[in-house]
Amino acid sequence: MAKAIINEALCKGCEMCVIACPKHILALSSTKLNSKGYHPAELTDESKCIGCASCAIMCPDVAITVER
Repeated sequence: MAKAIINEALCKGCEMCVIACPKHILALSSTKLNSKGYHPAELTDESKCIGCASCAIMCPDVAITVER
């Protein structure tokens, strides 16, 4: 099973990963803030991740890694 891991400390909430995800399982957190004051991205349904790594490729801050 694939898994996207988001480093919340590096995420600046640009939403590039949210747009890139073909399964639409990424969203910005409405409850969390990181140390920089941004709402980091989070997985809404980890079980639907297909491991395509589109989110990691689009992330300008290299805050996402994908394990397969």
